[in-house]
Amino acid sequence: MATGDCNKEFSTDYILLEPEKLNFYELIRILFPGDIEKRKFVDCLEGAESNFERRWIIFISISAQKFLQFVAKPLSWFGSAFETGLNLSSANGGFGMLLLNCLRGNIQWPDKTSPTFSSFNGHLDKRVELDESIKPGDSKYYAALTMMSSKISYENKAFIKTTVEDQWKMEFLGSFDFWNDYQDKATTQAFILHDKTVDSDTIIVTFRGTETFDADAWCTDFDISWYEIPGVGKIHGGFMKALGLQKNLGWPKEIKQDDSHPPVAYYAIREMLRERLQANDQTKFLVTGHSLGAALAILFPAILALHEETWMLERLRGVYTFGQPRVGDPKFGEFTTEQLKEHDIPYFRFVYSNDLVPRLPYDDTALMFKHFGTCLYFNSSYEGKIVAEEPNKNYFSPLMAMPKTLNAMRELIRSFTIARSKGKEYTEGWFLRFFRVLGLIVPGVSAHGPQDYVNSTRLGSPALFLPHHDPTP
Repeated sequence: MATGDCNKEFSTDYILLEPEKLNFYELIRILFPGDIEKRKFVDCLEGAESNFERRWIIFISISAQKFLQFVAKPLSWFGSAFETGLNLSSANGGFGMLLLNCLRGNIQWPDKTSPTFSSFNGHLDKRVELDESIKPGDSKYYAALTMMSSKISYENKAFIKTTVEDQWKMEFLGSFDFWNDYQDKATTQAFILHDKTVDSDTIIVTFRGTETFDADAWCTDFDISWYEIPGVGKIHGGFMKALGLQKNLGWPKEIKQDDSHPPVAYYAIREMLRERLQANDQTKFLVTGHSLGAALAILFPAILALHEETWMLERLRGVYTFGQPRVGDPKFGEFTTEQLKEHDIPYFRFVYSNDLVPRLPYDDTALMFKHFGTCLYFNSSYEGKIVAEEPNKNYFSPLMAMPKTLNAMRELIRSFTIARSKGKEYTEGWFLRFFRVLGLIVPGVSAHGPQDYVNSTRLGSPALFLPHHDPTP
């Protein structure tokens, strides 16, 4: 079913992009003045603002989605082959041993469902152990734990289960593929663990971010469609769809799950939390994620507030996001901030250096997206500070091109020295160093990887991780 065929009565205003209706003629026409509601691939109310800047952003968004839909299968095939190659090398003890095993006829073939098979992100940073110097009760404990949880969320179910149970000694409650009602497939992933260590009885819900070779996830990121919910504000449509927005219902408080496909994320996770929290009055929960997962993590309590799930919000220990894109407009930020403050819920938004994702979508008059909450910004020396907004808030700034490239060069050099200065657990391998070379071409890409966020939570000053007042003006 096309987006335009869906019931949108839950929203007072909206702009929805439908790449399946796009043709070349319509794409070119969007760049010229005219009523955008007359474009076949744009569904919006009559009289929607259509200055050139907004039309250009729509052009970029819809073009990217159409391209991603076109290359979805080859991208998936390439990604599968690439990750298999990385694991083939690892399983045989490195490229040299792989060649030797080829000559011997004794190649160790990786199993994609095994607990030893790592994703693209897993090869960038192979650490799975928690930092033993950070104990339960320390101010950095939940930040370090949620970042590691966000990092392993990119792995397969067996890998996550083994890490949680054998490495972290915590209870694994499940890893799930959730249904996206608009993409008609299960494209949202999350896993849940229960930390029962000393001084902690906490369930952690971790949303997975954008997988490198997953075109559907990238389409969610590039989809700048938005809906305005009365009393809440304008929210990124792609993120709402990923969390569980219903085609013909919007955000009803309760739904009947359709047994013909996997459940949708928000309602299924909320039900699992209800059962666990009601079973023990002392249990609380956290939500977290990296990249796309970070957007879903902050959107989750906002929808809980929309549904007046007061008792659940009172059991929410905190929200930790890493490399989070902007999710909504200033009104959405005000609504969510008010709800978090009312229920005394800490919200930490981590941004590392020149990471490009927190600087998207743009914070300008055309898109109206804006960050909110406590921003913990870390430079390339992992020195952190609390700011209202990360420096260079919109990524594509000509004035910052040279400084960003120089910083990427510094990060590449640091990859050869950090093990000596910080310890062997910070050693960076050849694959991560190659990834940092790509950062010289597109500064901010390598800065979005999980490794620098893990380092920031481990090396940052403990004082930064205490609850703070929102510095947003």
